[in-house]
Amino acid sequence: MFDDFIRKLPKTEMHLHIEGALPLELLRSIDPKWNGREPASWADDFRYPDFESFDRDILGMVMPYYTSPERYHESARLIFRKLRDEQNVRYVETSFASGVMEFVGVDGAATADAIKAAAPEGLEVRVFLGIHHNGYNARTQAFIDDSVNWKSLDGVDLHGAETMPMEAWTDRVWAKFRDAGKMTKAHAGEFCGPDFIREVIRRLKVTRIEHGEKASRDPTLLAELRDAGMTLDMCPISNLKLKVVPSLKAHPLRRFFDAGISCTVNTDDPLCFGNTLFDDWQAVATEMGFARHELAELARNGFRAALADNAVKAKWLAEVDAVEKMTV
Repeated sequence: MFDDFIRKLPKTEMHLHIEGALPLELLRSIDPKWNGREPASWADDFRYPDFESFDRDILGMVMPYYTSPERYHESARLIFRKLRDEQNVRYVETSFASGVMEFVGVDGAATADAIKAAAPEGLEVRVFLGIHHNGYNARTQAFIDDSVNWKSLDGVDLHGAETMPMEAWTDRVWAKFRDAGKMTKAHAGEFCGPDFIREVIRRLKVTRIEHGEKASRDPTLLAELRDAGMTLDMCPISNLKLKVVPSLKAHPLRRFFDAGISCTVNTDDPLCFGNTLFDDWQAVATEMGFARHELAELARNGFRAALADNAVKAKWLAEVDAVEKMTV
């Protein structure tokens, strides 16, 4: 019903892991076993048994590819062009993993430069360093401490298994990024409950939560998120395939939206989930019952949260308004 409207709607992609977005054609270019094959996880009925299985799956596919800044640039260039040309995306926030920098020995600053330089005309890109809960160690300490100075890095994001405790270094690193005027995010509320969401907000002072589904268990937290102007960068199909939600109809995005919380729609790791941004938006419309004006408001949420000048945001928002008023 809304397919044409969704295609025409200007969009953001606020929650995209560059490693997990590796185009299948590039994976096939380095590993012939993928020729003529798709990952089993692309099947509609596939579900990962746990986060650890997902982590092993994604690392097994992407680590052989991401071995240099040039490889990151090659992948990002293709990812970004597809988002612009096929998904009608105007603005992207993507993260790359400090763990790859650690284990493969890729230069982090050069990687940030390479990803940012891959942005095509007509697409704004912001780059984040993703650091796991236990990602700060003797091998990574120097480059993580220096990362706040990287010109092409726009912020930092907490990645990895939520069940691992946040170590004391996390508070200090996130504070350095805030003090430098860069954006700070955290993955929270995907597998752990409301208390962990509160912890990352209290300790890391983030205003953007990646996922946040488990906030639906706590009405008081919902009010706190709304009153604080927090944005939840949500990924419906990812949540389904990782068994965060039992079905798309049961996804809490509708509850958050009705509670006045700013939410965005994103893909997360499309190499593992076989989804496009259109697929996630279509799921929001068909499975969660979002009307046309509500879909437009979700699009506006992304542009309002974007790290862009107000004049640029106003242009994007005007484009959403124009599409909403069109007869489809």
